[in-house]
Amino acid sequence: MPVKTIERRRVLAVLAGLLLGLFGPLLAAAPASAHAALVGSDPANGSVVPDAPNRVTLTFSESVQLISDKIQVLAPDGSRADQGQPTVSGSQVTVPLRSGGGRGTYLVSYRVTSADSHPVAGTITYSVGAASTPPAATQENDVEVDPVVGALIPIGKYLGYAGLVLLVGPVLVLALLWPHRLDRRGPGRVIWTGIGLVAGSTLLGLWLQAPYTLGTGLFEVTVDDLRDVLASTFGAVMLVRLGVIVAAAFLLRPLLTGPAGGESRLDLALLGVLGVTALATWPLTGHPTASPVPGVSVVIDALHLGAMAVWLGGLVMLFAFLLPRADARELGAILPIWSRWAAAAVGALIFAGVVQALIEVSTLDGLINSTYGRMILAKVGLAAAVLAVAGFSRKLVRSRAAAETPGPLRRIVLAELAITAVVLGVTSLLVQEPPPRTAQAVESGPVSTTVDQTLTSEKMSLQVSIFPAQAGNNSIHLYAYTPDRKPLPVVEWKATASLPAKNLENIEIPLLRITDFHAIGDVNLPYPGDWEFKFIARTTEIDQTTLTMTAKIS
Repeated sequence: MPVKTIERRRVLAVLAGLLLGLFGPLLAAAPASAHAALVGSDPANGSVVPDAPNRVTLTFSESVQLISDKIQVLAPDGSRADQGQPTVSGSQVTVPLRSGGGRGTYLVSYRVTSADSHPVAGTITYSVGAASTPPAATQENDVEVDPVVGALIPIGKYLGYAGLVLLVGPVLVLALLWPHRLDRRGPGRVIWTGIGLVAGSTLLGLWLQAPYTLGTGLFEVTVDDLRDVLASTFGAVMLVRLGVIVAAAFLLRPLLTGPAGGESRLDLALLGVLGVTALATWPLTGHPTASPVPGVSVVIDALHLGAMAVWLGGLVMLFAFLLPRADARELGAILPIWSRWAAAAVGALIFAGVVQALIEVSTLDGLINSTYGRMILAKVGLAAAVLAVAGFSRKLVRSRAAAETPGPLRRIVLAELAITAVVLGVTSLLVQEPPPRTAQAVESGPVSTTVDQTLTSEKMSLQVSIFPAQAGNNSIHLYAYTPDRKPLPVVEWKATASLPAKNLENIEIPLLRITDFHAIGDVNLPYPGDWEFKFIARTTEIDQTTLTMTAKIS
């Protein structure tokens, strides 16, 4: 069989094995989860306010970006209560409202993009004056992703990682370790494949981001949708990546097609700068940007990615070309240098991985009881296996036996490639999995603690709202209505609170009359428990109504 045919099959086998290792974990991968959470709002979710606000403020656990026409406020009658365009400042979104809003329950629905490029959607409600039946939502309350789009997103990401492996490590080996006498066409095909994979995955990512954030189908993307993506932080970073890849392709031509040693040092220096820039574009569209310490996380993640690309890409070159084609003298010079490179890459991987884990998984519970933490533990186990294999290969290199008989070392390198490809697949899945800090933000999201009760008698219906219904200072709103729900003027209000379990009796609640039928008051409820409230509403000189209720204060 011709040597070129054997070489081509060898390269194809390495590529197939690498991609299989990348896509194997994908078979069990779940769709991506939103990586930001709504942690507060004004008005608060489920609260009752006396007067219609002029804006709604939504606060998220990380910075977000707006999606065109995906935030709306519906009035109790179903009409739009928002006016103008929402604005965003970091993690806070402000929605202006039209004046003169009526009484009843309002529905706020939102869909935004989190800092790590994932869509976040949901709804909250608030009431003006008194609660009513909420209006029906006119857009999805949850993050719905088209199944085809959801499947293509991780595939695109994995192709990008594979492209990095076939680009960074092979370029370093070709520029600094490649013997002059060996032909460069085989490595050149590997590097051009890497460039194509990175460029293709970037273009695919730009296209998919539009239907992903909007919740539409793959081919329901409009020019305006793509323009919005390109105007976002995600789009800007991806365009930078494309520009870097195009520039690198021009600078790489002398290295891939010219004579050995023909490339200039300036070109190599520029390639190094472009490589660092390209590596930075991955963390800038992922978890690190939403980290508690984003500057540190971006640098550490780029270091982790670069070390992986150098190590795994170098192993591809070693297995596919150098060990089969270099002679004993050349291998004797190359292998010790490569061994030091590999040791440095492994050290950088371990360091970066530990720092990432400490930032994203700060507790033992998060490490053991979260999917993200368990993936990290799986990576640790696989990395330990790789280190054991790498240690054995390093021992062979030091003994110089590998230069004379490279067969055993080649089999060890193949084992390293197989295990590290799986490690890379697990690492890639972490991009899709929310870290424990996000899950904690979701659990501590805006939960209404307002107590709302309607007390009735023959002459009156009394709407009572107590907020936040927790031990300490509380606000009380009282609304008086006739039995047929018309505002009922009240001349004088009185209220008391008691906690029999603590022998606290008749704590007076000062009330301020806001309108004819609405009064507010503040009271300190020092202990949690089942508090008893008594309300007296005098409507005329001789008519008054007394109503009581029990409310659980947490």
